[in-house]
Amino acid sequence: MTGDKHDLDGAYALKTPGDSVRYYRDWATKYDADFAEAMEYRSPSVIAGAYAAMGGAGPVLDVGAGTGLVGEALARAGIGPIDGIDISAEMLAVAAQKSAYRDTVTADLTQPLPLADAAYAGCISAGTFTTGHVGPEALAELLRITRLGGCFAVTVHSAFYETAGFAAFFEGLAGRIADFRTEPFRIYGEGAAGDHGSDIGWIVTFRKA
Repeated sequence: MTGDKHDLDGAYALKTPGDSVRYYRDWATKYDADFAEAMEYRSPSVIAGAYAAMGGAGPVLDVGAGTGLVGEALARAGIGPIDGIDISAEMLAVAAQKSAYRDTVTADLTQPLPLADAAYAGCISAGTFTTGHVGPEALAELLRITRLGGCFAVTVHSAFYETAGFAAFFEGLAGRIADFRTEPFRIYGEGAAGDHGSDIGWIVTFRKA
């Protein structure tokens, strides 16, 4: 995909983990300027604020960390240590340069993770749980690596919350999670242009029970 235009439509069209590896490899060095800044991407700061508001602490795993935008927001809130995990080594290389992370791990979130049981006090994620990327089933592994009472704060695009099975999956976690809440938010700023400028997402928060 080198030389191809990278945008949200391309990202939402991804089908396999291999597609994601190739797509984000070529987008990594331009992602912050071409996407996050251009679209006034709000999800990282919004989800970091939600994690802080529920008393979230470190060590925390930034799931689908990408170029480290969530890690930066958590660090500004005084939360750490922060580890980042992502399928794209190139995106994580950009994240590592921002000095917000204790460690970064390259891994496929749809597979068993190379992380210990109950290693984290919480998990956070922005923009990862969506079509073509990571489905709700990955939350089972994230629950495994999180301590009892640990905080979860993730974003899910509203267009995929029902259709990709997130709503049904969360309902099926009854007894394994507590304090479940959802809240809508605008993903991009007022100055965002294009077909996705007014997209809405869900802030999903809960604790491991």
